[in-house]
Amino acid sequence: QVQLVESGGGSVQAGGSLRLSCAVSGYGYMKYCMAWFRQAPGRQREGVAGVDRDGPPTYANSVKGRFTISRDNAKNTLYLQMNSLKPEDTAIYYCAADPYPGRYVGYGVLVNSRYNFWGQGTQVTVSS
Repeated sequence: QVQLVESGGGSVQAGGSLRLSCAVSGYGYMKYCMAWFRQAPGRQREGVAGVDRDGPPTYANSVKGRFTISRDNAKNTLYLQMNSLKPEDTAIYYCAADPYPGRYVGYGVLVNSRYNFWGQGTQVTVSS
C-alpha cells in the first residue's frame, strides 16, 4: 500500500515562497509517476506539476516559471518549490502517486484519473 504525507503548506504574502514536501511510503518509489494537484474552494481539482520516473517535468501554464517539481528517490520524497506566489495560488495542494505508469502510455502526467493514491492535502494561502 502506498501512503503519501504532505507538509510545508502555510500562509504567505503575494510574492513569497513556500516549499511543499510529500513523503512516500511504498516499494519502488523511483518507478512511480508523481504529481501535485490543487483544489481551490468551488473549483475542480487541477494538475499543477508532474514527473514520470526520470522524465522531464510537466507544469500547468499557470505556474510555469514560478513552480519547480523535484524528487529525491533516496528519500522517497517529492517536492514542489513555489516562488512568486499569487493570491490565485491559494488552494489545498495534494500529492498523488501512480505506481504503475506503464499502464498509461500516452497519458499526460497531469491527468487526474490515472492516480490511485493521494495524500491528505496541505493548505496554501496567499494574501495580497
